[in-house]
Amino acid sequence: MKVNQDIEVLIIEDDLRIAEIQKRYIEQIEGFQTVGIAASYREAKTYIELLQPDLLLLDVYFPDMNGLELLKEAKQQAKQMDVIMITAAKEIQSVQEAISIGVFDYIIKPVVFERFKQSLQRYQEFHIRLVEFSKENIYVTQQQVDKLLRKEVDSGGTNKSYLPKGIDPLTLDKVMDVLKDAVPELTAEMVAKEIGISRTTARRYLEHLVSEEKIDADLSYGTVGRPERVYIVRT
Repeated sequence: MKVNQDIEVLIIEDDLRIAEIQKRYIEQIEGFQTVGIAASYREAKTYIELLQPDLLLLDVYFPDMNGLELLKEAKQQAKQMDVIMITAAKEIQSVQEAISIGVFDYIIKPVVFERFKQSLQRYQEFHIRLVEFSKENIYVTQQQVDKLLRKEVDSGGTNKSYLPKGIDPLTLDKVMDVLKDAVPELTAEMVAKEIGISRTTARRYLEHLVSEEKIDADLSYGTVGRPERVYIVRT
């Protein structure tokens, strides 16, 4: 396990345009570096053997392979790496199989940067904790395991779901309360006035909910005719 280094990422994607977008996304997230892009089964196998990356960003559909089969092979060979699936495969069987094999996350295309960033930051937190725990002892406590699996429990016995930096659970609850009683469409300014926060802060929380697919968003025009992002509450 690499210590005190950037997390090395191998992108396995046959659409080079999409692979380049993912590479640019990675460049915007501190603590990661792209070590290669593989567009075929042969390239993927070679790069995995030579580069031994920490993390794979893996598609399912390729002309010469199924990404899930490649993942199975890697796991059978006990490769010490983790996988985030980034794919257009929406079939529940693909999702279920990926989860059973042990992927860290599953992102459906087209990829939104905030969702991509959230996933990599979650992985970064996991990776750092794993390195720290491995330094301390060969054994772990239940609390350490819960932290690795993102199942931290507070003193009241409540599970704390992972939230990205800048998202406070109490403020998020207030935003969710506004959404429960809201009209089908609302703006960041409406939410800001309702709970007493800035419009920028309200927009950050709303964009987080969009990335979590809790609400939808669209660009509309406000009363003064200027472009304004409108958030649509799902019913």
